[in-house]
Amino acid sequence: MRSNYLFTSESVSEGHPDKVCDRISDAVVDQFLRADPMSRVAAETLTTTNRIVIAGEVRGPDSVTHEQIIEAARLAVKDIGYEQAGFHWKNSKVTCHLHKQSVDIAQGVDSSGDKDEGAGDQGIMFGFACTETDALMPAPIYYSHRILQDLAVARHDGSEQGLGPDAKSQVTLSYENGKPVRATSVVVSTQHDASLSQEDVREIVRPYVTKALPDGWMCDDREFYVNPTGRFVIGGPDGDAGLTGRKIIVDTYGGAAPHGGGAFSGKDPSKVDRSAAYAARYLAKNIVAAGLSERCTIQLSYAIGIAKPLSVYVDLHDQGNVDPMQLEVVLQEVMNLSPRGIREHLELSNPIYERTAAYGHFGREPDSDGGFSWEKTDLVDALKLAIS
Repeated sequence: MRSNYLFTSESVSEGHPDKVCDRISDAVVDQFLRADPMSRVAAETLTTTNRIVIAGEVRGPDSVTHEQIIEAARLAVKDIGYEQAGFHWKNSKVTCHLHKQSVDIAQGVDSSGDKDEGAGDQGIMFGFACTETDALMPAPIYYSHRILQDLAVARHDGSEQGLGPDAKSQVTLSYENGKPVRATSVVVSTQHDASLSQEDVREIVRPYVTKALPDGWMCDDREFYVNPTGRFVIGGPDGDAGLTGRKIIVDTYGGAAPHGGGAFSGKDPSKVDRSAAYAARYLAKNIVAAGLSERCTIQLSYAIGIAKPLSVYVDLHDQGNVDPMQLEVVLQEVMNLSPRGIREHLELSNPIYERTAAYGHFGREPDSDGGFSWEKTDLVDALKLAIS
C-alpha cells in the first residue's frame, strides 16, 4: 500500500434521484416488516418527471395493500422536500407492480424440518473498518457525507431556504505516511432557487464544508468547486431519472474498500446482499475497535438456499497484531453467520431501513430500536477473550 497519495470519495443527498428511489424501496421494506417481521421483500423503484414506478416481489400479509405502499412513497418524497412542478409528492403519478415471491426462491430460503433458513441469493459481501475517523470509517466518504447531512439539516429546519433537495459532494484528501492530513479539493453541487447566483450558493455552502472537515483541513479556495456548471435549478427526478441500487459505493466505503456488487435498499434481511454486508462491517469494526488492527477487510460468501457461509476471509493489511487465519475461525465462534443468525444477532427484522437510504449505511450512530445495530462495538471483549 502506498504511503503518500490522493484519494477521493463522493456522496449524494437524500434528494438525488437514485436516493429517492432507495428511500421509497426501503419504505416498502419497512411497511411489510411492521406488519410481519418475517416478510420477504425485493422492491425496486424508478423515478422520473412526476412519475414513480414501484416493482418487485414480496411475501407478506395482505393487509399491506398497494394503496398503502403508494401512500408511503408519497410521504417519503414529501419528507425529502419535493414540491416542484416537475416532481411533487402529491401530484406525481405513482404506480405499484409488486407481486408474490417466486415459490422457487421461497423453498430455498425458508426453514423446514432440520433445514435452517438459507441465503436469499448467492454472492460475496465485504465489510471494512479503519482508524481514520472516530466512526472507524475511511475519511473521504465520512466527510463527504457530513457536508451533505449538515446542508440537509439546514434546509429542513429553514436555516437555508434557497437550497433544493438534490445535492452531491466530493472530497479529495491528501495522505501522508498512510494517514489523511488535509483536503486538496472539495466539490459541492446543490440544487438552488433561480434567484441565487453561483457565488451566492458558494458562500452558502462554504461554512458547512469548513465545519464538516477537521480544523485546518480546508482546501485552497481555487480547489473549492461549487456548482461547477454555474447553475443547478432543475434537479431531482425531473432533471435525471433515478433507480434503486445505483449508489452502492456511496452506500458503503466510497471506494476505499471492495464491494461485492449487490445493492442494499429494497431488500429484507433474508437477502445476504444486505444482511451479510452489515455483518461483515460489524465484525470488521469490532476487530478495529478491539485494537487488533488499524485496518480490516472481511469477505463473506453465500449460496442460495444454504445457511452457512461458504467462506470467511480476513485481511488486516499488514497492520494487525493477530493472525488473520485465527480471526477467520474466531469470528464464526463469536457470531452465527447464517442468515438467521445475522438477523437475530443484529435485530434486522425490525422496520429500520428507510433511515438508511441516504448518507451511508455505515459510520452512523446505533439507534435504540435496532437501527444501525451493525455499528455497535459490543463484540470487543468477546474477540479479545477468544484471541487470548
